[in-house]
Amino acid sequence: MEPMRLQKYLAQCGVASRRAAEKLIEEGRVSVNGTVVTEMGVKVTGKERILVDGKPVKPEAHKVYIVMNKPCGVLCSVKDDRERTCVVDLLEGVEERVYPVGRLDYDSSGLLLLTNDGDFMQQMTHPSFEIWKTYEAVVKGTPNESHVKKFADGIELDDGKTLPALLTVIGYKGKNAIAEVRIREGRNRQVRRMMEKIGHPVVSLNRTAFGSLELGDLKPGRWRYLTEKELAALRGDMG
Repeated sequence: MEPMRLQKYLAQCGVASRRAAEKLIEEGRVSVNGTVVTEMGVKVTGKERILVDGKPVKPEAHKVYIVMNKPCGVLCSVKDDRERTCVVDLLEGVEERVYPVGRLDYDSSGLLLLTNDGDFMQQMTHPSFEIWKTYEAVVKGTPNESHVKKFADGIELDDGKTLPALLTVIGYKGKNAIAEVRIREGRNRQVRRMMEKIGHPVVSLNRTAFGSLELGDLKPGRWRYLTEKELAALRGDMG
């Protein structure tokens, strides 16, 4: 293997996306041949003894791609210090070490991708590809046309203005509206913060689609492997 940057190697091993791997390095959680690495630029060939959190990593020979309907109250992570249920705990029979693609809030439900393909993970989450994510949100009150325009123009949040987004009222649940929200970013609790900003806080939130991939009739807590057709369509979403 030709020498490559450590973060790229970790991504190819399915440990995390390249950006997340850089964070692991910065936090001192990666060692190479017994030496903790905390700076970018280190190159490896794969022959070294590389550990993340004390556990050896190596490229996965078999790439897997999973879609799950994440229930509320399940952590979008591989482990939790507080021993809460994590999404990987729901994957009975999956021998490969997989990681969530992007994030989905603890108190949100819906479509979540998991994989051991770090390059795919990077492509699906990198801001430059702007893959659309679709959510169904039950919100307090009813957004009006001015709110729809604000979404289309971008909402000013504490971490900067969002990219133009789509907001459509598609139904009602008692005094609350059911809104379809489509965004092209993956900021922390972004949909909730955007709805809060326009005065219609989220009561419940469910992601129904990621790019061309739709949740369909997959039940909460259930999962399945992506088909080759679905995987090809997702790669096509990147343009």
